[in-house]
Amino acid sequence: MEQRLTGKVCLVTGATGIAAAGAKAFAAEGAKVFVVSRRAEGCLALVEEIIEAGGDAGWHAADLTVEADAKAAASACLEMFGRIDGLYAVAGGSGRRFGDGPLHEITLDGWSATIDLNGLPAFLMAREVTRAMLGTDRGEAARGSIILVSSVLSSSPSPEMFATHAYAAIKGAEVSLMKSMAAFYAPAGIRVNVISPGLVDTPMAARAATDPEIVAFAKRKQPLAGGLLSPEDIAPLAVLLMSDESRAITGQEIAVDGGWTVTDAR
Repeated sequence: MEQRLTGKVCLVTGATGIAAAGAKAFAAEGAKVFVVSRRAEGCLALVEEIIEAGGDAGWHAADLTVEADAKAAASACLEMFGRIDGLYAVAGGSGRRFGDGPLHEITLDGWSATIDLNGLPAFLMAREVTRAMLGTDRGEAARGSIILVSSVLSSSPSPEMFATHAYAAIKGAEVSLMKSMAAFYAPAGIRVNVISPGLVDTPMAARAATDPEIVAFAKRKQPLAGGLLSPEDIAPLAVLLMSDESRAITGQEIAVDGGWTVTDAR
């Protein structure tokens, strides 16, 4: 039986956590995977794991907040595989180290750094991948799928545990970008959707995963997961949205949150 992503080339930004789980799931479904992240060793380790499992993958180290690096990353993928069918835009991170927090406490530098860390990789790679997809002559077939990864915090705040207002703002902006892109590029066969995870056990969430109060909160707030979600909980939806099974789905934000958005965790 043919795998769901056979023949597709999927570019993934990030090499750990949600990005790594997605990359491995894409490869397991037959995709050629191209990993882009800041640290070469992280990219290499993930790609070696995919290849050892029988997949096909390549990588390029890049700072995706830098325009030239983003362009080079897309070009490297095209050079290796000849096309880009999908983008899984995960790269980003917490702005706490820059001073993200409640709005009245955030410095201008802290705000800008958090916005850039999360917004620039999403914008730059979505732009470069869209350009590649528009330049591909593939007849009547859907030209590609772009998945931006946001956060439930953009629309379902947790003021006591996660008062990081700059992060929430840029994650909300990614949803708005998705909606505008989905509407504009639908005639070209390019689908754009957002996955908004709840609290996931990733390197970014290391602080939360070791805080007993937050762990207890997660058990109440995400009852379907019984605590923090795993990166592998997000991957099946990413595979679906990357595949032709979702060829009629665009412009949607879908939460994978263990119940976060519908649960009262007091």
